[in-house]
Amino acid sequence: MNYQAIRSIYTFEMARFFRTLMQSFISPVISTVLYFVVFGTAIGSRMESVDGIGYGEFIVPGLIMLSVMTQATSNASFGIYFPKFIGTIYELLSAPVSFLEITVGYVGAAATKAMFIGIIILATSFLFVDLTIQHPFAMIAFLTLTCLSFSLLGFIIGIWAGNFEQLQLIPLLIITPLVFLGGSFYSVTMLPPIWQTITMFNPVVYLISGFRWSFFGTADVPIGLSLMAIALFTAVCLGIIAWIFKTGWRIRQ
Repeated sequence: MNYQAIRSIYTFEMARFFRTLMQSFISPVISTVLYFVVFGTAIGSRMESVDGIGYGEFIVPGLIMLSVMTQATSNASFGIYFPKFIGTIYELLSAPVSFLEITVGYVGAAATKAMFIGIIILATSFLFVDLTIQHPFAMIAFLTLTCLSFSLLGFIIGIWAGNFEQLQLIPLLIITPLVFLGGSFYSVTMLPPIWQTITMFNPVVYLISGFRWSFFGTADVPIGLSLMAIALFTAVCLGIIAWIFKTGWRIRQ
């Protein structure tokens, strides 16, 4: 394992993150604060509790997942797409660096950025609601796994994208709607039976449910099923990345 190569890629990506702090860091935090104001205060004050949890507290895990998933995907996709766009990807491919080391560098940096944002949003939420985390270690584990898995997905999107429009296509048209429809702001049990069944085909439901369980001890789906879902998603992404580097799809073509 070439740790120097991993460290170089990781350091470069993190430096770019801090150079664009307003866009990368402050903007999603402000957006989340607006969600708290609109959903937590304006709407939450008119709603009863959900599963015995105040609505303001209930939406915190969903808001964190919404930001983490979108930011992890966007950061990882742009991180690998930009070298393709300016042509420096060929220098990286010709260097004595394996696909695993390239992936660890870019994905590790994107996951770290998303983790920072998730922690800041969590800290911000304490200004609006009285929040208690029942399973803090499980919360950190779910947050870390989500950051890693969606960074892997973003890495694939960055390799697939042929222009900047395609780079934003999947995060805007697929990931964000899936998060909104995955129980971010409501419990799946609140839906009619037929829609509960349909919702179970949304993979994001399992991630948000497991993450919410770490806060309140309640979940829409079994925790074991949530862990299996995120493990399967991560394994599929790793398999696709390995195939991409083996065949050179969208990289050497």
